[in-house]
Amino acid sequence: MRNKILIGLAILGVLLGAGSAFVLRTQPKPLPPAFKPASNPYQKGIYSNGIIETVQASGANVNIYPEVSGTVTQIPVNEGQHVSAGTPLLVLDDTVQRSTTESAKAQIGVAKANYRNLQAQYEKLKASWKLDQRSVSRDALDTAENAAIAANASWELARKQYNAANALLGKYVVKALSEGTILSINTAVGSYVSNQGVYDTYSRGSVPVLVMGSSSSDLAVRCYVDEILIQRLPDPSRISARMFIRGSDINLPLKFVRIQPNVSPKIQLSSQRTERVDVRVLPMVFSFEKPKNITLYPGQLVDVYIGG
Repeated sequence: MRNKILIGLAILGVLLGAGSAFVLRTQPKPLPPAFKPASNPYQKGIYSNGIIETVQASGANVNIYPEVSGTVTQIPVNEGQHVSAGTPLLVLDDTVQRSTTESAKAQIGVAKANYRNLQAQYEKLKASWKLDQRSVSRDALDTAENAAIAANASWELARKQYNAANALLGKYVVKALSEGTILSINTAVGSYVSNQGVYDTYSRGSVPVLVMGSSSSDLAVRCYVDEILIQRLPDPSRISARMFIRGSDINLPLKFVRIQPNVSPKIQLSSQRTERVDVRVLPMVFSFEKPKNITLYPGQLVDVYIGG
């Protein structure tokens, strides 16, 4: 009886082992990819990273820094808002500067009163001297005249100091210098900003307080071609390119606009010099027609293949 039990358990163990081996050997069918990876559409195409940006006639987006330091008290614009030249973008606390300006204005009145007083004394002495030169010495007359001239200069200086203080007071309201669209606001009410920008905890460096783009809704792509591939670029008149949207099967044709003729360090990921890299790149700008059913934003990374 005991042997039969042992034989049964052995057979059961063999069956369980065979079943487990069959189950473990069976591989689940892999899921299809969410999107088709970008492939080179050209026989000798060059790959480069690209960043979508607003169309600019030259240069890049407008980075805005205040000319003075202070605490933000008001942000009268929103991201994505279209603004015209002269629109207030940022208001800083001007309490100290406003007090300085009012003091400078008061000094104008003091200097003006002092000048008029000394000028009146000089005119009286001069009138007396004309009637009788023995009534006032020439030395006293010259001293009174010089005092009046100095008081007039002090009055003029007070006016210029007030104008300078008032002009500086106006810097506490940052205004748009040109028409455009607010792309990003990197501060908030209560934050401290300076002419170096504002501290960014992500990049651990200073970034612009605001970034403005073109007033046009058109978009462009700025590509960064590795310096070792520059010699493989086709003639600008024959350049063609395609842009692949990451995370999708969408790709769009690009139209060559210009080459930025300055090979620079590859720092486009964070725009910070602290980003340590060993390559330099040549920026190229392409334009494209945005389809209505596709959502794209400035700053979005794309894959670009350049051919010719």
